[in-house]
Amino acid sequence: MDWYPLRLTTPVKQHVFGGRVIAERLGRTGLPDGPVAETWEVSDVDGEGARVADGSLAGRSLRGLVEDHPDELVGRGWRGPRFPVLTKFIDGTGALPVHLHADDDTARRLEGEPHGKTEAWHVLDAAPGATALVGVKAGVDRDTLHRALLAQDFDAVMRRLPVRAGQTVYVPGGTLHSFGPGTLVYEIEQTSDIQQHAMRRHMEDGSELDDEEWHANLGRLLDEWRPGPRPEFHSGLSVQVADGVERTVLCAGPYFALERWRAGTTAPLVHDFSTALVVSKAGAPVTVESGGRSERLGRARSLLLPAALGRVRIQGPADVLVGYLPDLEQDIRTPLLAAGHGALAVAALGEGLTDPRT
Repeated sequence: MDWYPLRLTTPVKQHVFGGRVIAERLGRTGLPDGPVAETWEVSDVDGEGARVADGSLAGRSLRGLVEDHPDELVGRGWRGPRFPVLTKFIDGTGALPVHLHADDDTARRLEGEPHGKTEAWHVLDAAPGATALVGVKAGVDRDTLHRALLAQDFDAVMRRLPVRAGQTVYVPGGTLHSFGPGTLVYEIEQTSDIQQHAMRRHMEDGSELDDEEWHANLGRLLDEWRPGPRPEFHSGLSVQVADGVERTVLCAGPYFALERWRAGTTAPLVHDFSTALVVSKAGAPVTVESGGRSERLGRARSLLLPAALGRVRIQGPADVLVGYLPDLEQDIRTPLLAAGHGALAVAALGEGLTDPRT
């Protein structure tokens, strides 16, 4: 197989909470008129799967490549029915609906799905005073939550956190959440579109739900809700890789890691890898070299680098987001601890990052 950096088709969601920020603030071209809430940069969700947009693999589905070439595409012995991560740019010009996604066990038990949907948001831009609702307050039980949801009084039971550009929050499956208005994020998550909403209106067009449908939604949400997680925003942990080259781990867990890589003009960013990388750009274009090919990565665009390519080189100045399926000990804990970061700070990046020997 002649692997190369893959440009993929990107489904666009024109939900009512979106605006024009992805086009006007990030500079993404080719978007439809009207509100654009989400661009799905790498997607293997059923019914919304990406295809290769150019090159010798043009027209091949991501699902088909995963099924036929899991070692070369995803790498590190991974096996599964879908490409493991989903990434998006999300424009929260308006507030997103209060909702949750089931965790793995609940998804298998109640949704008939192979896994749930843990996610993380990296904030690209936020208006002054912007906030997010992330998890419930301590002491909130099912009945208290149900009464608040019926009254649509989310602040009575949920944690409202300030949102600032450059920060990231890891949101485990089963956590009730929302963000916006005035918030632009890059999201990475398990490949799934299962969700339960608390709102009286459809997020697609704002049309009102009838009482029967709304109450049924609330019942399913309460069945899939986990009261425990209370995530916090943080700025990530950095490692100096070379002169002017910095790697910042924004979040990490068993399902994905998200990093921000920066390089000045002194040295290029060079990275060896054994698992697929999703490289996304939220600023000025850069040139990505991998597998003997050079590809221009434009504004608010992404490339999927198959594991078989093994190395990437990006000449600075560069500032890119990189998502992948990590080996938590090798890729996250060991380098961060060696750089002097404390074990508690590392563990706070997500899930599964405590010392396995303790």
